[in-house]
Amino acid sequence: MKKVYSVEEYIESNPHFAEALTILRDIITKTELTEAIKWSAPTYSVNGKNILGLGAFKKHFCIWFFNGVFLKDDAKLLVNAQEKTKNLRQMRFTSIDEIDKNAVLAYVKEAIENQKLGREIKVVKTTKKDVVIPPELKEVLDTNTSLQDTFKTLSLSKQREYCEYIGTAKREATKQSRLEKITPMILKGAGLHDKYKNC
Repeated sequence: MKKVYSVEEYIESNPHFAEALTILRDIITKTELTEAIKWSAPTYSVNGKNILGLGAFKKHFCIWFFNGVFLKDDAKLLVNAQEKTKNLRQMRFTSIDEIDKNAVLAYVKEAIENQKLGREIKVVKTTKKDVVIPPELKEVLDTNTSLQDTFKTLSLSKQREYCEYIGTAKREATKQSRLEKITPMILKGAGLHDKYKNC
């Protein structure tokens, strides 16, 4: 995936859905959400917590709701794109005509309110031998199947190194910069400290 540095650049890099993505972006930016590029895609947060993201693929475009499991979904617009993810939900579209602006805005506002009420799935601590994936890394893995598949093939010690590297970062900005750094490393199947081990 080509690295993008702005939402405009992301939209331009997906010309087949550029108009549709612009409409969704206009709806989202009418709220209090803060816009940023994370994991090379538009991501929106409130008080430092990720609420949703935009995604464009070959045949569809979507809104990812990071804690979408808590949305009421009265209009039945959400899908669980990956069965293994408990919290992530996707509002998927195949054409611009499917966008109901009022419905999208209502779901976005509900997602913001849920976050303010603290509705999120907490990471449950397990035994020392198990790998505890920090929420920030889990979100990236959940939205990128190739990254998730490669991560699972890594040894437990390499998985732990990456989890500790993200989990020990104090600031949100540090976590994001670390995530940007390790994504290509994981995709190569490398460990965090491989370059030192091979010296």
